[in-house]
Amino acid sequence: MAVATLPAAPRLHQTTQMKSLHDLVAFQRALDVVTVVYDVTATFPSRELFGLTSQLRRAAVRACSCIAEGQGRLTPGEQRQFLGQARGSLFEIEAQCIAAQRLGFLPDDSYTRVIRELRKTGKALAGFIRWVQRQEKAAKQPSNRATQQP
Repeated sequence: MAVATLPAAPRLHQTTQMKSLHDLVAFQRALDVVTVVYDVTATFPSRELFGLTSQLRRAAVRACSCIAEGQGRLTPGEQRQFLGQARGSLFEIEAQCIAAQRLGFLPDDSYTRVIRELRKTGKALAGFIRWVQRQEKAAKQPSNRATQQP
């Protein structure tokens, strides 16, 4: 008796295959930023718990969350938008670290640790964004050469 096989579902783009977040280097690097930010803000003054401490932690978690949410989107354009927001959160973390350092909350060695992780994450994220942009461009290309404009 022959077993019937179902045809494969159409693919909107590569990420609709729901790659695990653990497979994404940018996500792993963003988790490293979360860890470092939580570590360095643990020494901030208690009066800053609802100020810079909270802002830094939320921005770090937001960068990570935007990468995750983008991964769950259906089109490359939607995914790229969330990756862009993650990138913006990395810049927000840097700006807040500069402020925390000037205010004397963040020692030079801690500042360097955060910036090092931000740079690694930024590079991984930039590469991921380029890949998504290529996917987006490929999805916009007509599939039939006869219908392509000269």
